Parts: sequence; C-alpha cells; structure tokens
Amino acid sequence: MPDAPTAVSAQARTAVSNDCIDQMFRDARTHNVWLSQPVPFELLRQAYELAAFGPTSANTMPARYVFLTTPQAKERLRPALAPLNVEKTMAAPVTVIIAWDTEFYEKLPKLFPHKDMRSMFLGKPDLIEGTAFRNGSLEGGYFILAARALGLDCGPMSGFDAAKVNAEFFPDGKWKSNFLCNLGYGDHAKLSLAIRGYSSMRPAWRCNAVMRNLPALNAPDII
Repeated sequence: MPDAPTAVSAQARTAVSNDCIDQMFRDARTHNVWLSQPVPFELLRQAYELAAFGPTSANTMPARYVFLTTPQAKERLRPALAPLNVEKTMAAPVTVIIAWDTEFYEKLPKLFPHKDMRSMFLGKPDLIEGTAFRNGSLEGGYFILAARALGLDCGPMSGFDAAKVNAEFFPDGKWKSNFLCNLGYGDHAKLSLAIRGYSSMRPAWRCNAVMRNLPALNAPDII
C-alpha cells in the first residue's frame, strides 16, 4: 500500500527570485511597438497550459483562447478594432482573443467530479454569464502572467467591437469575446514613460486558500 500523502509545510516553499518578480511585475510593461521576431508555437502552448493552473470558482475554467498568428487571420479582426489599436495589432506577431464559454458548465463533470455543479447552472443565464465573465477574466490575467514568465511581452486591450468579433469568430454564439492581447517581443526602446503604482498606493487585499486546477480540456484555436 502506498504511503499516505503528507501535508506540505509552509517552510517547504520559498519566494521566487527578484529577477522573476521583476520580469512578471515590476519591469513588465504594456507594449504597443513590436519587433519582427516570431513567437514559437511551443511558447504559446506553454503559456496556455500554465494559465490553466490558476484558480477559478469550482474549477469552472470558462476562458477560451483563439490565437491569431497569420496576416489573414489578423485581417478578419481588423474591422472590429478601434482606430488606435489597428497598427499595433497588425504588427504584433500574435494576437489572442480571450473569450468565455457560455456552456462551460458542460465540462464540470470532469473538472469538478466530486459534486454535481453542472445542475446549478442549467437554465440560469445570469449566473452563467456572471460566473463565466468573472472567472474568464481571471484566467486572462493568469495568461498574461504566464506569457511574461516565459519571456514574452504583452499588450492587452479592450478597444474593439465585441459584437463584430463574436460574429466573425464565434458565429454559433457559444463563445463570447472578453478582451484582446497582443503577444511577442516588444521594442523596449520605444516604450512610453509612465509612472508605476507603488504598493503603498494600492487598495487593501485579502488572500484565501484555493484549489489547484485540473488540466484544461479545451485546446485553443490557432489561426
């Protein structure tokens, strides 16, 4: 009989290096100008898989991703972009549509097998939308941090016509766009100067214990 699992003590974990914290937070910037260096598909896959380990309510994991990697795919997005977002999006090596699934609860028998959570959402559109949008937004944040951890720069944005994106990329209505994120290697020489917020200026926060996610079941679209 295998040994019973033992609890991991608080002393078993140590803080990550300051270099890691700098890369993911203090030195990270939102990029608008991009180098022509392509992004390997493997990095996109790793960022997607890492983001799946962030906590969501009842392990719902409603976020869905569409990676636009070709000029043809970007052209499909162009009509939905706000004017100030067109040039930088066309120049970015990759643009990700972070969306949420209106039928995420159909995966809950696998993602949350120890309790019938699926029935809690059936026929409750307000609960479905609120849960999916909130947790899908969390997952989008996890994705940005995962990308930064892997050495990628990010340019998240909300300046686009969601209805046009949904009609073009999600015509069946099951997925809904949340926000866009350009990915690649930013031109650090062309970053605009901006004041970064210090911790003393931040609002108070709380931390609660969370469960670890199971692996994602929905592979992203690569276009």
